[in-house]
Amino acid sequence: MPDLKEDTIKDFGEQWSAFRDNPGYYGSAILLADLLGPLVALDELKDKTIADIGSGSGRIVNMLLDAGAGRVVAVEPSAAMDVLKDNTQARKDRIDYLQIPGDQLPPDLGLDYVVSMGVLHHIPEPVPVVRAAFEALRPGGRCIVWLYGYEGNETYLSLALPLRRVTVLLPHRLLVALSHVLEWALTAYIGLCRILPLPMRSYMRSVLAKFPRSVRRLTIYDQLNPAYAKYYTRAEAEALLPAGGFTDVRIYHRHGYSWTVCGTRPA
Repeated sequence: MPDLKEDTIKDFGEQWSAFRDNPGYYGSAILLADLLGPLVALDELKDKTIADIGSGSGRIVNMLLDAGAGRVVAVEPSAAMDVLKDNTQARKDRIDYLQIPGDQLPPDLGLDYVVSMGVLHHIPEPVPVVRAAFEALRPGGRCIVWLYGYEGNETYLSLALPLRRVTVLLPHRLLVALSHVLEWALTAYIGLCRILPLPMRSYMRSVLAKFPRSVRRLTIYDQLNPAYAKYYTRAEAEALLPAGGFTDVRIYHRHGYSWTVCGTRPA
């Protein structure tokens, strides 16, 4: 597990150093609202102090600040910290940068929220991260995570998981080239989803269709690159935050293919 964890951190350091930009809808607070779904409204983030676990290139950090967050603690363990700082330079006075794994988030920070969007499913042992989030929150503070889902992805996973056995071994340049090729197929599939009830139609039409093609290539690379990735069943997603002490856990099946989960540190 320790090797798998470190390999995944290294993979994302390389990924975010290569794919630095977060253009348009992909980097917007509108997409953040879509990720949060009905669990948390953007207005609830206004003036709050929020930790973002797994900040990568700074996309979620900027989304949170665009939504009105007062201060953001950006947690990123990889070599992408330099990219993160570059992409958030204009608002660095409202950001604390911590180049540490999520399970080392300092306790007793009195945070209003901890968010982790698309990160915990790349951590082989996520419960220590959830516990660290719990300890960093004030009583009544909330943790929100977004996870890959198993339900709704069965057809996709029947293709992607065998492919990943090969792609996790590919060098960066070759995987980039493969992502360019597969992006043409993805764009054609998005077009078909406009007229046919194909699998993942909602996600294709409501999210990926709004991304520029460069971000679609990144999305493919992101699926095929990291050493570790888990697709959570509903039961696994619902159990994750309670394992770290959270109560009042609510879950949202986003576009029928992924899970957004919110829990509260008891007051």
